[in-house]
Amino acid sequence: MSPTAVPAPILAPEIADPRLYLDGIPHERFARIRAIPGLAWHPYGDNGFWAVTRHADVRAVSRNPTVFSSAIGHTNLWDLEADALEARRSLIDTDAPDHTRLRRMVAGAFTPKNIRRWEDAVREITVELLDIFVAQGGGDWVDMVAAPLPIRVILAMLGVPVADAGYLVELSNYLVEGTGDTQSLPPDAFGNTTELRLLPFNSPASHALFEYGDEMRSKRRAEPRDDLVTHLVEAEAEGGRISRHEYRHLFHLLVFAGNETTRTAISHGAMALAANPDQWQRVLDDPELVEPATEEIIRWATPVLHMRRTAATDCELAGTPIAAGEKLVMWYGSANRDEAVFANPLRFDVGRRTSEHFAFGGGGPHLCLGAFLARLEVSVLLQEMAARRLFLEQLGEPVRVASNFVHGVLSVDMAPGGAS
Repeated sequence: MSPTAVPAPILAPEIADPRLYLDGIPHERFARIRAIPGLAWHPYGDNGFWAVTRHADVRAVSRNPTVFSSAIGHTNLWDLEADALEARRSLIDTDAPDHTRLRRMVAGAFTPKNIRRWEDAVREITVELLDIFVAQGGGDWVDMVAAPLPIRVILAMLGVPVADAGYLVELSNYLVEGTGDTQSLPPDAFGNTTELRLLPFNSPASHALFEYGDEMRSKRRAEPRDDLVTHLVEAEAEGGRISRHEYRHLFHLLVFAGNETTRTAISHGAMALAANPDQWQRVLDDPELVEPATEEIIRWATPVLHMRRTAATDCELAGTPIAAGEKLVMWYGSANRDEAVFANPLRFDVGRRTSEHFAFGGGGPHLCLGAFLARLEVSVLLQEMAARRLFLEQLGEPVRVASNFVHGVLSVDMAPGGAS
């Protein structure tokens, strides 16, 4: 080897195969990657990506958007053709100044002050769902609690009829399915005629969600209300602050992210509490633990497992030279188990007083818009479970999603257990 030759990178163990996640996050594989000096290279398709798995490195990538771009190549693991890049571009696939402009369209609704306005509504929905769960002696926790709670809240914020919640959850399930190896939907499902490569998640369910968003757009043009859809429609009309394409993708993103991510957190949180009744007892004994328990559930769940960035210029990360155009994939599920930041990271601990987890992304301009809303929904759920001294008993194994992107749970049977 010549003195100037660059040594071949260390190859990461396989972590991109969606089937690996049918048994949960492969934590042992990620621990091996975190132990590798610098960054490890992960072959993928015709090329590959740098696996960014340590907490500090995920933070560094997240907070330097000028070097690590969301717009170049988007946030998918796979590469897209130029026409697909434009057709599928949403808020998360943009850089400033477009990202700044689009985020401002909706950010006001998700500030802590405005989210607190929804606490009574969240509590009313939570009480209703828990009362039914207890009265019926339990059942599928996802179907009875985890799915209906967040979808009903985000639909109320958007101004979408609650009666359509089941349909939109169904579409979200199909979108998650699109992150795996196979889809159960034919390409023309829901009347779709668009090439799948041009649709988010490669799914005809995206076509259905776009169509639904367009229907809501027409209704709010005719009958404005005090809701998010009206706000977006008025922004489109007033000097073209957003385009129809941008409206459709914002609606799509708000429905999916406002529903799927918190549903996943509530599902994994229930399983963690059922598996660790001593931790739940700690919350019952000390209500001040509700807040750290909420953060621990969100860290534990890590609903979104990764996001991609693309190097906009030659750079270096963790001592590893990165060439312009190379992909880096931030693995939040790994960063949230980093031993350098979290003591005993594989232990569920409701007293872990840290909000340093990356379940809402690693900081920077793409920090999750719905972070405060997700915290509110989980904390209210814990408060209402505590008011009932409701323990959970898990009945059988969960049905997980074969996805390397969403840490999803399709169903898990739970029963109300006895209080101590």
